[in-house]
Amino acid sequence: MTTRQDLERTIEFEFVRATENAALNTIKWLGRGEKELADAAACDAIYGVFDTVPMRGAVMIGEGIKDNAPGIFLGEQLGTWAPDTPCFDIALDPIDGTTNVGKGLPNAISVISASQRHDPEVPAMINIPAFYVEKLAYGPPVVAAMRQHPSHPVHLAAPVGPLLDFVARALRKRVPELVVATIDRPRSAPLIAAVRRAGAALRMIADGDVTAAVAPALADSGVDLFHGIGGAPEGILAASALKCLGGDLQLRMWFKDERQRAATAGAVAARDLRRIFLARDLVPGAGAIFCATGITDSAMLPGVKLIGETAITHSILMRAKSRTVRYIKAVHNLKAKTIRLRSDATFHTVI
Repeated sequence: MTTRQDLERTIEFEFVRATENAALNTIKWLGRGEKELADAAACDAIYGVFDTVPMRGAVMIGEGIKDNAPGIFLGEQLGTWAPDTPCFDIALDPIDGTTNVGKGLPNAISVISASQRHDPEVPAMINIPAFYVEKLAYGPPVVAAMRQHPSHPVHLAAPVGPLLDFVARALRKRVPELVVATIDRPRSAPLIAAVRRAGAALRMIADGDVTAAVAPALADSGVDLFHGIGGAPEGILAASALKCLGGDLQLRMWFKDERQRAATAGAVAARDLRRIFLARDLVPGAGAIFCATGITDSAMLPGVKLIGETAITHSILMRAKSRTVRYIKAVHNLKAKTIRLRSDATFHTVI
C-alpha cells in the first residue's frame, strides 16, 4: 500500500522539473527589459509540466496580482486532476525577481512549494490577503536559543539592538559579524538606520526576497537574519522552506495607508490584521516540499549558465518530514533538451 510519505517522495521531482524548465525558458529574456514576457515564459513552462502530472494541485498562493503581470493565480488548478490522485496545496512564483531578470541582475529564482492536503476541509497552506507583510526570518540556532530563553527579544516589534544581541549570542558571533538582509526600499529606512547603529552589516536586495528570507537557515549563505517588508506570497514560500530547514519566520500584514488596510479588513478576521504568524501557522500541513531553481545568482543558488550547447542549472529540493535538503546540478544538452509548453501543448528547444 502506498503511504502518504511515498506520495510526496514520488512527486517531489516533478516540482523540480517545473522550476528547471521555467528557469531555462526564461533565460532568453535575461537583461532584455521585458519582465512580463519573462514571467509569461516561466508560467508557460510550469503549466506545461503540471499538465501531465497525476495530482490534484490547488494554487493557494499565486503571483502577478500586484502589477497585473502574467501569472499563475490563486484558485487555479495544476495537474491532471484524475480521480484518486493526491491533493496538494501549492504556493509558487514562476519568477521571484522579475525586475532582476529584465535588468540582468542577480537574485532571481523560479520557486514552488507544496503541502499535501489529506482532509478536503482542512487547508495545508494559508493565504494572506495582503500585498505586503513584515517579515523576520532566522535559522535553527536562533530557534533553539528562543526555546531556551522564553523571554527572548526575537519579535517583529522588538528594538533592533537587543534583537541583534540575542541573535549574535545564538550564533556565537559578535554583532559586528552579523549580516542582516533587507529590501532596499524607502520603507526600510528606519530599519537600515537601526541596524547600522547597532554595528551589524547589511545586505540589501532590490527584488526577490524569498532567497533572502530563506538564507539565514542555510549555513553557507552568509546571511544571519532577514528583516524587512516584502510581498505576502513570497512570505508563505519562505515559510515552507524554513519549515523544511528547521528555521522559522514571523510575518505580519503591513499596509502603506488606511485605504489598503480597509481593502484587506473585509477579507480577514479583525484579530488577524495585527497577528504575527509563524511558519507553522502559514503551512499547517503535516509535510511540505520546497524547490527552487536559480535563474540568476543569489545567496541560495547559482543562476543558469550557458556554455556553448550546454545549459547548467542549480536547484534546491527540501522536504519537511525528513529535513532532507538536496542540491541538484543538472547539465542539459541543448541539442536534445526540450521543454513542453502549455501554450501549444508541444515540446520546444530551449534556445
